[in-house]
Amino acid sequence: MARPWVLTRQAELALADIAIWTEETFGTGQASAYAEDLIATCTALAEGTRPSRNCRGLVAADVPEDLRYARIGQHFVVFVLGPERMVVIDFLHQRMDIPARLAALGDWDR
Repeated sequence: MARPWVLTRQAELALADIAIWTEETFGTGQASAYAEDLIATCTALAEGTRPSRNCRGLVAADVPEDLRYARIGQHFVVFVLGPERMVVIDFLHQRMDIPARLAALGDWDR
């Protein structure tokens, strides 16, 4: 049985920004398809059917031990997988300053 997953406010905002940019750049069909891929990735991560990695392996920054990521397209899904639910912290584009963004995530509300 899959555990439920939720988005932080930051993840909600990032997902909306991704959808808007993709629609403006590639059209409605591509925006819908990419959003569906991002959501399907979150579901698979919560189910444990998609591999993920510890964020400490992604950057040298001091990040929380339980912070994980998975790559989908041009983005990283950053999340914490708890015993009862998965919390998606943010969606980060590969061109962002990933170390700085991950270091800033250390203060997210658990």
